[in-house]
Formats: sequence, C-alpha cells, structure tokens
Amino acid sequence: MESTRQKKISRLLQKELAEILRQKTQEISPGKIITVTTVRVSPDLGVSKIYLSIFPSADKDAALEKITSLTKNIRYELGRKIKNQMRVVPELNFYPDDSLDYIDNIDSLLKP
Repeated sequence: MESTRQKKISRLLQKELAEILRQKTQEISPGKIITVTTVRVSPDLGVSKIYLSIFPSADKDAALEKITSLTKNIRYELGRKIKNQMRVVPELNFYPDDSLDYIDNIDSLLKP
C-alpha cells in the first residue's frame, strides 16, 4: 500500500520524466513514441521503478537499452527540475510496460 507521499512523488516523477523523455526522443530513438505509464517509488523514496511504453514496439529493447545507458543524464535533468520539491533524487530503474502488446495479443486471439 502506497502512502500519500509516495503517490505525490510518483505523479511528480511521471510528469517530469515524460517531459525529459519527450525532449530526448530524437536522441534515444527517432520515430518512436515513449510514454511513462507508471512510476512506483519505494517507501524511503530512494528508488523508483519507471515503466515505459514504447510505440511502435518493433526494436523496443534497443530503445530501452539506450534509455538505460542515459540514466545518469536523465537523473541529472530530473534533479534540476525537482530540486525545490525533493532533497534527494531517487535512483531510476527503467522497465518495459508490455500492456499494449498484451492487448494486441488478446485482440488477435479474439478475432475469428
């Protein structure tokens, strides 16, 4: 169960990370749309799990790997944006969000 503080921090991180990734999309993977679907923060606010949806899903592993390699830069940018709201910027861990692939799979199974 997430506390109110964790939920507020999650929303803040989601909003700011979405903006940072929107600006860096051409550098990361041109022609793809990267969406921050969910952010989960640990109770001590030191670690965050960021779930990303990458469309089109072809070659999304390479895009996720590129984002992971840019984690330090992204964390620095995030720190500059949220320096007045948080004392410590949480560690960023990026994970793929496969919900769109799951929906596509279910749709293809249901079609006659």
